[in-house]
Amino acid sequence: MVWFLLLFAAGASAAEPPSDIARRMAVREGASEADRANYTYRQTVSVMEYGERNRLGGEYREVREVIFSPQGERTEQMVGRPTNTLRNLQMTEEDFADVRNLQPMLLTEEKLRLYEFVPKGEETVEGIVCWVLQVRPRQILYGMRLFEGSVWVDQRDFSIIRSEGRAVPQIRSNRPGKENLFPSFTTVRAKVGGYWFPSVTQGDDTLAFSTGPVRMRLTIRYRDYKRFAAESKVTPDADK
Repeated sequence: MVWFLLLFAAGASAAEPPSDIARRMAVREGASEADRANYTYRQTVSVMEYGERNRLGGEYREVREVIFSPQGERTEQMVGRPTNTLRNLQMTEEDFADVRNLQPMLLTEEKLRLYEFVPKGEETVEGIVCWVLQVRPRQILYGMRLFEGSVWVDQRDFSIIRSEGRAVPQIRSNRPGKENLFPSFTTVRAKVGGYWFPSVTQGDDTLAFSTGPVRMRLTIRYRDYKRFAAESKVTPDADK
């Protein structure tokens, strides 16, 4: 009898998300984006490819200092030169656009119309009770880069603290060298001030090219968030 009552109480405690959860989440995302516009940070991108016996075959690596003005204008300064020893993979315009726009995954109000959101229950992440929402594009028009996957939304303030999925669409082609495939990834956020900012994006996936599968590993780290004033001048430190 005690076991049954405890089980019932635990089941009853699982709250249904509000009907306007997507809107509330997007409002919070907008506030987070506005606050993040007052920070500089360092972004490190690493793309590794693996060959036979899962041996490292090559790597693309770059480091940027990222600056946002209070007006939301984005400025990037490369720290040193990118290094590229990839043999089977090639970084494309879409890859760099995904690094900038999709992997950080900010679902603000203006993006809501592009997606459908389906509640998938609740989970606890790092001690935080979250609603899980499945996210999928309503329609993908030519040239669009969109997200498909899931987000974990803090039940207390509707902040996204984790996202998992991939950029879509995959670009298939029968022409050699024209296929453009994209890995699944997970982006974890960390609390900076009062908001949750992207902290690390990681993906370990095998891309099924028509010429054969290629295993790759993606890592993006967002570090050294620092609030800055409009008159501040930030100079990259190449030795950092």
